[in-house]
Amino acid sequence: MDAISYELIKKSNGCDARLGKLHTPHGVIDTPVFMPVGTQATVKAMSPDELKDLGAHIILSNTYHLYMRPGEKLVKKSGGLHKFMNWDRAILTDSGGFQVFSLSNLRDIKEEGVTFKSHIDGSKHFISPEKAIEIQNDLGADIIMCFDECLPYPVEHDYASSSLNRTIRWAVRCKETHKDTERQSLFGIIQGGMFKDLRERSAKEMVALDFPGYSIGGLSIGEPKPIMYDVLDWTVHLLPDNKPRYLMGVGSPDCLIEGAIRGVDMFDCVLPTRIARNGTVFTSQGKLVVRNAEYAEDLRPMDTECDCYACRNYSRAYIRHLFKAKEILGARLTTIHNLHFLIKLMEKIRQAIKDDNLLKLRDEFYAKYGYNRDEI
Repeated sequence: MDAISYELIKKSNGCDARLGKLHTPHGVIDTPVFMPVGTQATVKAMSPDELKDLGAHIILSNTYHLYMRPGEKLVKKSGGLHKFMNWDRAILTDSGGFQVFSLSNLRDIKEEGVTFKSHIDGSKHFISPEKAIEIQNDLGADIIMCFDECLPYPVEHDYASSSLNRTIRWAVRCKETHKDTERQSLFGIIQGGMFKDLRERSAKEMVALDFPGYSIGGLSIGEPKPIMYDVLDWTVHLLPDNKPRYLMGVGSPDCLIEGAIRGVDMFDCVLPTRIARNGTVFTSQGKLVVRNAEYAEDLRPMDTECDCYACRNYSRAYIRHLFKAKEILGARLTTIHNLHFLIKLMEKIRQAIKDDNLLKLRDEFYAKYGYNRDEI
């Protein structure tokens, strides 16, 4: 038996969106869902209890970073990621592939795997598909990922094709290495660049390998959003109805809505926490840079329609003051707000799917938020 299973609850009328439940060893998760990112076994500026208060039921941690520091063996000795970080809900780990391949001049790709230099101290390391699975087995997340090559954008078709062939061979090796399927579920990753024929071949080959879930990788890496949506249109309908679909590294409000419309179940992104630390927040009226001078005497909350802890208790003027004074609380409050905003947006998306009016929610959200769909 697989550690996780997907229960399809309802398909939307009018689009490909769907409601579901993801059953994991650490709880049941309503989908579509946004997963906050805890790269180094912590969601920056947040405690586990605060994440629970926001309604987070699954978070993501990063294999590459935890391998580099503190090391997967220490995490295993501590009882796995759940005990190490005091998080008793579900965890997903990526394979580390994106980080390894983003090192560019610091890595060398071969069929056996990738040799690379640490971004921390320049030390030399080697990760193969087998090693990536062994690291993730030691980390102990509920959901783990195959080791794949994440292509840059743009890239030539010939290279994308040869890379895809290698990614498929690596997926076979990952599956052969992963044994503890009752504790952890291994997802296959769909690649192929921005090429329809390659995405379709990738989906066909990965589905034939019969993973318990499928990730769509290699998107949100600099391509225009319409191209990303085209890739999703080509790909998602080729994936099984009875298994979860995970769009990797995507988390802006518009992308969450558009991805859900196309049948995506799971999303993650560092965006909400990263921009929060720079003083930028999502609001019902669009993005707001609370550090800006225009808010120096603005006593309104960051979002007048928000009921998060930060908006219930603090003004724009106060939070701007915290940023100008370099006080840690400023980043904590903006992080709380941004994660609350996206988690609540996913709740609204799920309700809209239930009510068969997700397209209406999209149009109303865009009109209020200031998006022009023709310009996205």
